[in-house]
Amino acid sequence: MSKYIDRAKELRAIVTPHYNCGQAAILPFAEEMGIPAELVMRFAANYGGGMKTGALCGAVAGGVTVLALHGLDTPEYTAEYYARVREKHPESIDCKPLLTRNAEAGNEKKPFCDGLVYECIAIAEDMLRQAGKIG
Repeated sequence: MSKYIDRAKELRAIVTPHYNCGQAAILPFAEEMGIPAELVMRFAANYGGGMKTGALCGAVAGGVTVLALHGLDTPEYTAEYYARVREKHPESIDCKPLLTRNAEAGNEKKPFCDGLVYECIAIAEDMLRQAGKIG
């Protein structure tokens, strides 16, 4: 298992403070880079709930933020990342439709969102490894 996913699982299990999906996706990488947790908590505070509007999933936004923190911020890397997320979620990568489909399938929200966090971390981690940004 990935140390980044393991750390995200720890974060998502904490009730107070609550780590939203974006914060939980970013923080495992940021900690390793020496970026203070408080800073991540602030700059990703609005990632949860699809940017608090049901728009882009915060976990998806968190993953692309991780790429940018490591210098993979070109249109090509961003497009590859989104394409890889869409392979698993072709209908939408927006929070509201993702959660609607999940609820219609009779599934609980938290395990679904946790799974999205781990998926986005795995994609970002794979891309970072391929680019030689992490070991």
